[in-house]
Amino acid sequence: MSTPTTVVVQPSSDNVISLSERNTSEQDVVQKSPLIGMTVGELTHVMKSLGEPAFRAKQVHHWMYVKNARTFDAMANVSRATQQKLTEKYQVGVLKLLDKQVSSDGTAKYLFQTPSGQTIESVLMYFDDRDTYSICMSSQVGCAVDCQFCATGKLGFKQQLSVAEIVDQYLFVQADCGKDIRNIVMMGQGEPLLNYDNVLSAIRILNKDAEVGIRHITISTSGIIPKINQLAEEGLQLVLAVSLHAPDDETRQKIMPINKKWPVADLMDSLHRYVGKTNRRVTIEYILLKGVNDTEAHAHRLGQLLKPLKCNVNLIPYNPIGEQYGFERPSDKAILSFMQTVMEYGKKVTTRVERGTDIAAACGQLANQYAQKQKAQGKGNGTKKGSGYASKPSPSS
Repeated sequence: MSTPTTVVVQPSSDNVISLSERNTSEQDVVQKSPLIGMTVGELTHVMKSLGEPAFRAKQVHHWMYVKNARTFDAMANVSRATQQKLTEKYQVGVLKLLDKQVSSDGTAKYLFQTPSGQTIESVLMYFDDRDTYSICMSSQVGCAVDCQFCATGKLGFKQQLSVAEIVDQYLFVQADCGKDIRNIVMMGQGEPLLNYDNVLSAIRILNKDAEVGIRHITISTSGIIPKINQLAEEGLQLVLAVSLHAPDDETRQKIMPINKKWPVADLMDSLHRYVGKTNRRVTIEYILLKGVNDTEAHAHRLGQLLKPLKCNVNLIPYNPIGEQYGFERPSDKAILSFMQTVMEYGKKVTTRVERGTDIAAACGQLANQYAQKQKAQGKGNGTKKGSGYASKPSPSS
């Protein structure tokens, strides 16, 4: 594969990622374990195994999670001897950058390769009404939920992401852009609650170690009821976003096959229990598909369904992923009418600002394009058999 051309968005002099580092050899990635994803306690064990004092763990920890250092030699107060020991057995991060696209609106989409050769995406976003950056991150390679309107669903499920692979998306992008990313949404590739343990461990690290406020972290789910119930017991003040996308079983099953297992009524019961346990308002995500779920009748049914629930509603105008999938974006007039109808039921309703439409920023689009390109070149999906250290379990429910 040729060396990809990359763009760095307004980097600071201290955290620019060199092209040589972006393209670390696969042999190095496979043989060396990443330190990103480790806590101070785990790093202390690493230091002891190298014959180093325990305080080195806090130094390395600070450089990785606060200073965004991507190499050991960037850790100025860590001795050269210690840096050499670490370099022989470990690496800082785990992801390799394959491609980066920057939209005219400033949105940046990153295509990463994991140690097993799979591809995942992250999206950096800036909104005019906020003074901080947001990142949308992936939790799995592909997705088993198979929502009919989603590009990631067309990839199928391939692999769970490790804690390091989840955390490294945030740290890599923050180091690359040189900006303070203060909002994290787990809305990229995959169903986060089907990689529950790794996602929760990553969130705790991002909160405690990378110092992202827990109320600025969002987990999005298609409605995995047992895991929503489990999440309610975790005591985390994060934001739960639920991809509802239809107010009734008949409509929802057409576009979200998962509804056959967990229908709307059961999902609503679970959300009421979640709110009762956490006292946290949930966000209802609702993608608007022309002629499918965007009628006035759908809006009234949605308002009636959500009226008793402590929630906000986020309407998402469809971002087309290809004419072959048969979905269209409603008109602006239809979107406004839908929003006003739902608001009549006392709900705060927002319409998601569309970002990165010129760079395939919808979840799964860039990975799909890359996979198609690889297939056309006779390279399959780029996965190397027997490479990497991450296992490939089936998603569990």
